[in-house]
Amino acid sequence: MFRCSNTYRNLSSNVSECPPLGLESLKVKDNQLRASSFKRRGLGPHRGRLNIQSGTQDGDIYDGAWCAQYKDKNQWLEVDARRLTRFTGVILQGRNSIWSWDVVHSYKVQFSNDTLVWKPCMNGTQEAVFEGNQDAETPVLALFNTSTVARYIRINPQTWYQNGTQGDICLRAEVLGCALPDPNNIYAWQMEPTESRDKLDFRHHNYKEMRKLMKSVNDACPDITRIYSIGKSYTGLKLYVMEISDNPGKHELGEPEFRYVAGMHGNEVLGRELLLNLMQYMCQEYKRGDQRIVRLVKDTRIHLLPSMNPDGYETAFKKGSELAGWALGRYSYEGIDMNHNFADLNSVMWTAIELETDRSKLINHYFPIPEQYTSEEAFVASETRAVISWMQNIPFVLSANLHGGELVVTYPYDMTRDWAPREHTPTADESFFRWLATAYASTNQVMSNPDRRPCHNKDFLRYNNIINGADWHNVPGSMNDFSYLHTNCFEVTVELSCDKFPHASELPIEWENNRESLLVYMEQVHRGVKGVVRDKDTEAGIAYAIIKVDDIDHHIRSAADGDYWRLLNPGEYRVTATAEGYLPSSRICQVMYDYYPTICDFNLTKMPKQRLKDILAKGGKLPKDLQLRLRQLRMRKLRVTTKAINQRRAAAAKRAKTV
Repeated sequence: MFRCSNTYRNLSSNVSECPPLGLESLKVKDNQLRASSFKRRGLGPHRGRLNIQSGTQDGDIYDGAWCAQYKDKNQWLEVDARRLTRFTGVILQGRNSIWSWDVVHSYKVQFSNDTLVWKPCMNGTQEAVFEGNQDAETPVLALFNTSTVARYIRINPQTWYQNGTQGDICLRAEVLGCALPDPNNIYAWQMEPTESRDKLDFRHHNYKEMRKLMKSVNDACPDITRIYSIGKSYTGLKLYVMEISDNPGKHELGEPEFRYVAGMHGNEVLGRELLLNLMQYMCQEYKRGDQRIVRLVKDTRIHLLPSMNPDGYETAFKKGSELAGWALGRYSYEGIDMNHNFADLNSVMWTAIELETDRSKLINHYFPIPEQYTSEEAFVASETRAVISWMQNIPFVLSANLHGGELVVTYPYDMTRDWAPREHTPTADESFFRWLATAYASTNQVMSNPDRRPCHNKDFLRYNNIINGADWHNVPGSMNDFSYLHTNCFEVTVELSCDKFPHASELPIEWENNRESLLVYMEQVHRGVKGVVRDKDTEAGIAYAIIKVDDIDHHIRSAADGDYWRLLNPGEYRVTATAEGYLPSSRICQVMYDYYPTICDFNLTKMPKQRLKDILAKGGKLPKDLQLRLRQLRMRKLRVTTKAINQRRAAAAKRAKTV
């Protein structure tokens, strides 16, 4: 016998004891969704998923809802849970479209075990009617007072926005339910794994809980971890970073600096939880003696920023994983999208290229930040300013920016050159960026699945799950582009899941999907060449020496101690080091496929004039090689001046003879 609520509740937070079946996360497959009718393929039942996003045009195969072909009260969207399930509620949304406005105002619910006999959800002696949507984007939750056990559930719209005669029956939905125990393993063949072998804290952590977890990791591994803050959010929440290294708090000569940044958009929460899982995992495995983790910790200085936008996260967290919608919490407290908030150095570079006729005068790295961007009046989030300062203080080599809402890895440039909506816009390091993106995507268990369906409105499987950011959509002021043009750091964006705010029950399997990818990507910081640029005489490191690679029009610079890291694919390269006051030095460096980079050190000789100044300023005695060099320079100068004097004398004598 089927029973349901005799009333319903519209809640502002998800308090259901049962998780979502997974329409939004794609755990529910397309063949589990049926409908009474649909207008066309792009509005089929497979599009009736909570928060699904439409394409830019109505009429394509990627529309933003299920829409019935007919406009009557006999239309329905059906979900097959594939096994007996205790249904506890439904969440409804309207159609996502920039051209159409379609919402369901009220609906009924029916249940079945065989799709032949359907029993309605009752309100006393009448069928219960649940309140739907008043706008297209706000999710509305109805929880049943009495849960109902069945295999199938139908949502049956009763009233909808008419728009005269133009309104359609359209909706996006999620269903809440708990699968019943399966002691005889009848459904084992169709069940996907839901647990992780790692014993980690799999839940959503608000600000206080995040801080507490980070402290517990630091307490468990004090020798390899350090917590520090790079600044504060607009409301005063600290931007905490977990450092993992065998010498926390210290930059070691030759050891590359790596960073992961998550939570730039506060409602894209999976990256935050993955970084919290990662710091727990690395602490546990280091103590266990896992040689892979031990090597990473000893060879790399790792920085994990789990929440760049803690204000936005707190806003989304209060609503809950299913009710935050697509955009709530995305922006900073001031309403700033931080993914468009970094200085636009791309335009500075491209304008210079167009105006400068002498290409030797152009710079291709370390572009200065425009003065108007640094003023107090500039519309720059405090969180963005803090991250920029962080980038400038630590010589990061490699980074990834963790987002959510898609399954793809994007690489610079993110901005198109002529402000086109989308256009492939490569950097000088296109081949290595593609390597980086592939390193993450090919080891991610979901991205690398050839049978997965697209999340929303673009099939990234066709691109092997990687794409040039500008070829997806134009993003001026991105952190990736800024990092590449203003610092030495290469950075990609990882879109981790179709669902921006996955339910806590999905976190263990999301960790399993991403654990290997997170580790493999960190290991890429050891590809290419590295070394130290030193003064030949004093053996002191030379800061800000420029490292050039032939045929790659993007240079990097050495750090304060003279050490540098140049990420490169395997191959043979001619590398040149230059520094002000020094003679340039070049050498051939062979990059192998090994885990460790090729060592290419440089010892630069000061230009004689600069060297003489330094020695005389210290009251020192000139070494023999410099004395010889100065003598040669004086002789050369004497020969040149003598030749010039003789030429003038000969010319004067010739004129006198003529007169």
